[in-house]
Amino acid sequence: MCGIVGLFLKDKSLEPQLGELLTAMLITMTDRGPDSAGIAIYGAETKGRTKMTIQSDTPETAFDGLDKTLSDALGSTVQMRVKSTHAVLDIPTEKAAQTRSIMDEMGLRVMSRGDSLEIYKEVGLPKDVAARFDLSQMSGTHGIGHTRMATESAVTTMGAHPFNTGNDQCLVHNGSLSNHNSLRRKLRREGIHIETENDTEVGAAYLTWQMQNGATLGEALKSSLDDLDGFFTFVVGTKDGFGVVRDPIACKPAVMAETDQYVAFGSEYRALVDLPGIEDARVWEPEPATVYFWSHNAAPTTTEKAA
Repeated sequence: MCGIVGLFLKDKSLEPQLGELLTAMLITMTDRGPDSAGIAIYGAETKGRTKMTIQSDTPETAFDGLDKTLSDALGSTVQMRVKSTHAVLDIPTEKAAQTRSIMDEMGLRVMSRGDSLEIYKEVGLPKDVAARFDLSQMSGTHGIGHTRMATESAVTTMGAHPFNTGNDQCLVHNGSLSNHNSLRRKLRREGIHIETENDTEVGAAYLTWQMQNGATLGEALKSSLDDLDGFFTFVVGTKDGFGVVRDPIACKPAVMAETDQYVAFGSEYRALVDLPGIEDARVWEPEPATVYFWSHNAAPTTTEKAA
């Protein structure tokens, strides 16, 4: 079943409240997905620096002195913020690939990488996941979240959403892909890194692969309507904004709302009812096989109807 939420802020005065608003939306979707939960926040960035969010089941030992160890190994200053089982590494952008290799060698899981992206996800009820990472105190420009009811793979931290497969890009998904196994094999042959058996990670990796081959996000989302079998609602986060697409049948519920201050997405309308000014919002159900995208670097709203 699963629940999806997303919030794209147009009004900068709301940015300090992004975590609080998204957390409330996420918790409202608990009965659609009580197994695990996750949230992606796009916040402040620093020129020349990259964030890498990592996870460990034994953070007390795994993160002890890790910033110094990495600083010595990279020959550059690494800063670290620990939040429960996750830590956010602040590293020089040119050291990102080397840092990823070191994380793999140390057995630390990489949740996300990007200039502004941080992903926090764990097994448990959404309210508990939100509390352990203090998500309500986070600020940013936009974010997406997911509550999971596992159907395609085990209930694990790595099986939780969002999935990050490209720099500053991540995906949450409600539905099921029937051809994810064959597509996973194809993408791995193309050199795309996929860690889990979750069909959603395959969807995220597919979009990354398309964009690495020159497609825009809108073009990649439209291609997914032909290349991905099954039923799905995708909400994608990027550095500049977020996009939405539903399969041609659109059997999974979805609702959107837009005001002068924000664009919001929820699997159900009740996820949106506490947003400021919702009573004056334009509320609609996104159409099947239609790509919606909002960006801070483009016109406020664009839609592309798939052929």
